[in-house]
Amino acid sequence: MKAYLLTKHGSASSLKIQDIPEPIPKAGEVRVKVKRIGINYAEILSRRGQYRWAPKLPYVLGMEAYGEIDAVGEGVNRQIGEKVIAGGQFGSYAEKMIVKDYMALPALEQFSPEENAAFIVNYMTAWVGLMKLARLQPSDSVLVNAAAGGVGTAAVQLAKAQGCKVFGTASQPEKLQLLKELGVDHPINYRELDFASVIREAQSGGGVDVVLELVGGETFRKSRELLNPFGKLVIAGMAGLNWSKRNPLTWPHLLKNIPQAKILQMAQRSTGLLATHIGYLIEHQAVVEQEWQVLTKFVKEHNIKPVISKVFPFAELPRAHEYIESRQSYGKVMISLD
Repeated sequence: MKAYLLTKHGSASSLKIQDIPEPIPKAGEVRVKVKRIGINYAEILSRRGQYRWAPKLPYVLGMEAYGEIDAVGEGVNRQIGEKVIAGGQFGSYAEKMIVKDYMALPALEQFSPEENAAFIVNYMTAWVGLMKLARLQPSDSVLVNAAAGGVGTAAVQLAKAQGCKVFGTASQPEKLQLLKELGVDHPINYRELDFASVIREAQSGGGVDVVLELVGGETFRKSRELLNPFGKLVIAGMAGLNWSKRNPLTWPHLLKNIPQAKILQMAQRSTGLLATHIGYLIEHQAVVEQEWQVLTKFVKEHNIKPVISKVFPFAELPRAHEYIESRQSYGKVMISLD
């Protein structure tokens, strides 16, 4: 089968289609014939060698896909041809991928193939961060950093559906317009304005109740200072950290800009610092099944659908990485195998 087997870390040009053997599902696993692939920024970090959750080389990149079951392992009671959203640590940049039985989740009928493939990583991350950790309430004011990205747009949609006042940061007019269309109350161009000052002015000197933080560095530090009493900051990504394990000169940057708690300050304000990485949650089947049920129910009730930026053919997957790295993309970038 055709797949992008990562054999060394590097630029997008290091991604090459190769012929590799079809994977065979073991007990408790299913094999999915991939139709669409959702690209995640974490996979770009993995390709560069900057992602701790990535497996050891060589491996097939990719954490999510939409497709249909075409083979099952021992003890699995699933139907061949069943349309599913597949999620896992790796494997989706291929014509076929293996996932645990419970990570082949039923495709959502109201979604297109692209929307199904764009769903699990971004929306589960935003859901766990906002609803489970921050316990988001309709009366809360919310700041979403990098709000025009995949997790950001998901978080904006969930927070608005919950009835919250939402601030969202982005860097380009097109992205700010998207945030307006998604219902963001205060879209903020962080390159032209100090987002903390804008929020304090809008909040009559106050801050926000919840922050979903996806950047790190100075963005994190400013966001931490914006928390109201009883406020919660949830770290769900650190896309702004530019470092390399192979370059010690970048390590001081990482140490300076990785998010850190200030316990005394948190105690003085009664605030909380939380963090999530849904990759580690997929080892807990009961958690996955429970949160999937409530998330998909909420999304259906509020008519929420993923935002799709661009669709590339499978042969041009490296271009999709380059497009995301150019900072021109918004929402979700997709790959089609049709």
